[in-house]
Amino acid sequence: MQPVMIVTGGSQGIGAAVARLAGARGYAVALTYQSNKALADGVVSAIDAGGGRAIAVQAEMADEASILRLFRTVDETFGPVTVLVNNAGGPGPTCKLDDVTGEILDQVLAVNVRAPFLLIREAAARMATDTGFPGGSSGGAIVNVSSRAAEIGGAGEWVHYAASKGALDSLTIGAARELAARGIRVNAVSPGLIETDLHARAGLPDRLTRLVGGVPMGRTGSAEEVAEAVLWLASDAASYITGVTVPISGGR
Repeated sequence: MQPVMIVTGGSQGIGAAVARLAGARGYAVALTYQSNKALADGVVSAIDAGGGRAIAVQAEMADEASILRLFRTVDETFGPVTVLVNNAGGPGPTCKLDDVTGEILDQVLAVNVRAPFLLIREAAARMATDTGFPGGSSGGAIVNVSSRAAEIGGAGEWVHYAASKGALDSLTIGAARELAARGIRVNAVSPGLIETDLHARAGLPDRLTRLVGGVPMGRTGSAEEVAEAVLWLASDAASYITGVTVPISGGR
């Protein structure tokens, strides 16, 4: 049967690169988007044009009911998910720790921690070898998209974001150890300075240029380089790997 991949936040940046590569490598791809349907449809069209199968599903990552609808849609369209890529997330506004409000924390943690937890729960119900889920229960892989900010700390800009990604790293370890005996591998990638529009959307269009001097390899990375690592972790080539976070940062 054709493997099925869900890529959250798959309409742009790293998520879009993962979705396109997965489609090219034989996955049926369900990518989510929050509001920009045109971008999501463009990724679907690119996958279709290459002979793949894909759908775009509008989903609010902060809303549990929306996550449940996502999985029902995928079940009905492609069958149970075999690979989940938790890519959707947001850094929140750039600010110092003194200016982080409870509202900012709630928003960042809802998307970067609560949503991946719920998505893993729903994916595991379909993948785990002991559940007997119709059409599923044959194991699977989960890849979380973390950030080097989890270790660097985000001081002066994104401590709230860094903290949320640190929580995601802990979730990766805990879920990997709990789900290993049930046929599910859980890993993460930790991108560094990657060429996407995230920084510009956050009001820091020069951030990559400003920080690239601290990268031992002397350059920024591409979304496609992150996608290659995600697809490797999802594949049988990584069949004895679980509970790890792979830095993709040029040594930073």
